[in-house]
Amino acid sequence: MNDPDHGEKPSASGARDAGDAARPKRSRRRKGKQKGAGPSAVSPSAGQAAGSSAPAERPQAAASGDTARKNKRRRRGKGAGQENVRPLAPVGQREAARDDQRQGEGRRNRRKHRGKKPGAHPAHPLADITIIQQAVEIVEARPQPQASEPRREPASMPRAAERDGYDAPLYAALDLGTNNCRLLIAQPTRPGQFRVVDAFSRIVRLGEGLAASGRLSDEAMDRSVEALKICAAKLKNRNIRRSRLIATEACRAAENGEAFLERVREETGLDLEIINRETEARLAVSGCSSLVGREAKSVVLFDIGGGSSEIAVIRIGDNRSSRLANHITHWTSLPVGVVTLSERHGGRDVTPESFAGMVSEVEGMLAAFDCPGELVHAPEDFHLIGTSGTVTTLAGVHLDLPRYDRRRVDGVWLSDDEVTAMQARLLSWDFSARAANPCIGPDRADLVLAGCAILEAIRKRWPSRRMRVADRGLREGLLTDMMADDGVWRRGRHRRNQRGGHRNPVKSEGQA
Repeated sequence: MNDPDHGEKPSASGARDAGDAARPKRSRRRKGKQKGAGPSAVSPSAGQAAGSSAPAERPQAAASGDTARKNKRRRRGKGAGQENVRPLAPVGQREAARDDQRQGEGRRNRRKHRGKKPGAHPAHPLADITIIQQAVEIVEARPQPQASEPRREPASMPRAAERDGYDAPLYAALDLGTNNCRLLIAQPTRPGQFRVVDAFSRIVRLGEGLAASGRLSDEAMDRSVEALKICAAKLKNRNIRRSRLIATEACRAAENGEAFLERVREETGLDLEIINRETEARLAVSGCSSLVGREAKSVVLFDIGGGSSEIAVIRIGDNRSSRLANHITHWTSLPVGVVTLSERHGGRDVTPESFAGMVSEVEGMLAAFDCPGELVHAPEDFHLIGTSGTVTTLAGVHLDLPRYDRRRVDGVWLSDDEVTAMQARLLSWDFSARAANPCIGPDRADLVLAGCAILEAIRKRWPSRRMRVADRGLREGLLTDMMADDGVWRRGRHRRNQRGGHRNPVKSEGQA
């Protein structure tokens, strides 16, 4: 039967005509999905030819049921317009299956080589087989990460409390100085060391105008209170075991220093204490104790502040104490700092003559310091340690850093010639050049040469071949003393607080 539009039509009975014998047979899968296939249409078997007299037909109901079940199974594995593929298992199941496969291969390899003699495989000696078996056992024993766990970067480190095996407490130290407001929150780690959890630092210039008026100005107090509010919020958000908040020379010397601290208590809730000069010198030494090497027999440590400069002479004998401050033999606190000295002599436009005048003034103050010269040993046993913004700035300029980096500055050594060259270089720059340097900036551009003048007077009094730079100070000393007083670094206590019965504690990477 022919259709003028679509060609030849199949016969109504469902059997193929004689002309259909030459056509390729359609697959049953495609034929079963034809829209026109009704329940009565029965496909001939593969062995039947057209015109067979006795085709073996299945019952209509059975054929319809088989076709429906087959179509249902086919549709189950595919979506609309997709290939008939098996759906993938979840990622976690696929990784678990691959792990099981690898473990199974490792077990088969061990069974394969078990009990074999060295001569059984000339290409693989027994020693090599043993190494392979050990490697397989190590891989199998290693815990496999779950698919749901986030990937951990190699640079990330666990918390110090977890590494040390106990919940390390938090300690806080705040130092409100003449020029800066600084806060540190830390956890103890290895003996004598700690890990910084949070930190804050801001230049507030609390002592601005103090030398001329004898009082703290309203603008300086407002700046300081705003910075202290940030510190109070940081302390409130953490469970601090113990804290110590101090104020130094600006509040010591100002007539309204106590009134200012009362305002701080009312507006921020922080209770600051004014420490004396001797305590300030001892805290500076405690903060830098880890930078004094075992080979040193005597050290002069100085802290050039904004309103005062503390100097401690340290003599170390054969029996070195765990607290370096116990070896202080002489100390002094000069009533001059970078803020007060720059205000008296001018810190913006400094000439070689004005610089020499600043050095001469500090030398006169040091002349009154009674310190026997025999405390200084041979040059190889003696050196200077400077902990202030002045020496860290010199180190940053010397290293030609694109931006200040504490990790590269803290602990660096500078020779006497290098310090001289850096001071001469800074003195040759005008204010704009100093402000443009990334290690100085506009906030310190008018103070750095006053600090260099104080440093020059110290170097003339105690000549040394080298000086070590410390980017640390009173805050680190406060933290070290509080942790030592609480006994967090005692060996017996450290072992008792470990979890799981491990004998050797995991050491922290943090350092004071």
